[in-house]
Amino acid sequence: MRPLTYYVGSSLDGFISGPGGEIEHYPVSEDHLAQMVEEHPEVLPAHVRRAVGADDRPNVRFDTVVMGWDTYRPALEAGIGNPYPHLRQVVASRTRTPSDPAVEHTADALRTVRELKAQDGLGVYLAGGGRLAASLADEIDELVVKVYPVVQGRGVAAFGGPFHPRAFTLTGSRTFDSGAVVLSYVRRG
Repeated sequence: MRPLTYYVGSSLDGFISGPGGEIEHYPVSEDHLAQMVEEHPEVLPAHVRRAVGADDRPNVRFDTVVMGWDTYRPALEAGIGNPYPHLRQVVASRTRTPSDPAVEHTADALRTVRELKAQDGLGVYLAGGGRLAASLADEIDELVVKVYPVVQGRGVAAFGGPFHPRAFTLTGSRTFDSGAVVLSYVRRG
């Protein structure tokens, strides 16, 4: 069974974006970008991969991305209907359907993720958002959290759902010049 990894950036107070989806205030230093290109090149959308010279990098950990509509929407607003052409893309939404034929749609994210995990291949990258992550929390095998040295006060919570604690074990940490820390965890048990 392949793992579902929630790879996400977060403020110190647990928000993955501002109230309107803002992420520009999260500092990414050159050493952090180099780490992403080396260890997780597939999490970078195609236009970023191209800009940093990583568009020919093979997928290292993931061959599929699952995201909610609010995570997909900024690409659409920028005129990018197929943000991760190097991955199988699935957008979870009960009300909207992507128009690009390369992007799959599901109204039942839990069923779809369970089916994806049962298939052969590399891991499944959960890109967000917080409500989707909360609905899939029992399926998340790994967390990679980029904690940025910013306190927001409000925004989209990393897990926007009911109180239901789940334990994870720290497997790695790395600090970058920007003050960001990347923490890696696996589900306990």
